[in-house]
Amino acid sequence: MTDMMTLVWDPFIRLFHWALALAFCTAYMTGDGYYELHLWLGYTVLALVLMRLPWGLLGPRHARFQDFVAGPRRTLAYAAAFLRGRAARHLGHNPLAGWMIVLLLLVLTITALSGITLDAAENRSGPLGSTRLFIYGDIIEAAHLLSTNLALALIGLHLAGVAATSWMYRENLPAAMITGYKRPHTD
Repeated sequence: MTDMMTLVWDPFIRLFHWALALAFCTAYMTGDGYYELHLWLGYTVLALVLMRLPWGLLGPRHARFQDFVAGPRRTLAYAAAFLRGRAARHLGHNPLAGWMIVLLLLVLTITALSGITLDAAENRSGPLGSTRLFIYGDIIEAAHLLSTNLALALIGLHLAGVAATSWMYRENLPAAMITGYKRPHTD
């Protein structure tokens, strides 16, 4: 496999990606019935995001934010070409995927932090438990629900983008996020 393929996603990125997906999805499913598990999964999401940030600055080429976070002009040009079915293939993340990563990391951080804050407001526990956040419980709960729903919408867009890009370039992107390998550029 490695003779005809190029390693793109390092082990940390692959483990991070699947652990984050598992932690968020499980937290979402346990929100109503398994509070302690839900809470610890929220802490796990936050810890994973905090580990990803330095990796985005110091990790291998395709893990670095500078490799995939493009400016507005380049991103819009890519989006227009993508809609016409003529977007250039990227070995790493394309400009739209780069911004999806940024948005997901931001929204998942807000979701986790609002959950931790909500725990303090409702139960007076956790690292913020000794504060007077209970006064703002309804607002915090609304923020947590809004960020959770926004995260779900972004995940749906992410999955649609993965499916469309996999189809457009005839490559299995989920498999690449498991093995780390993609076919190299042909140009």
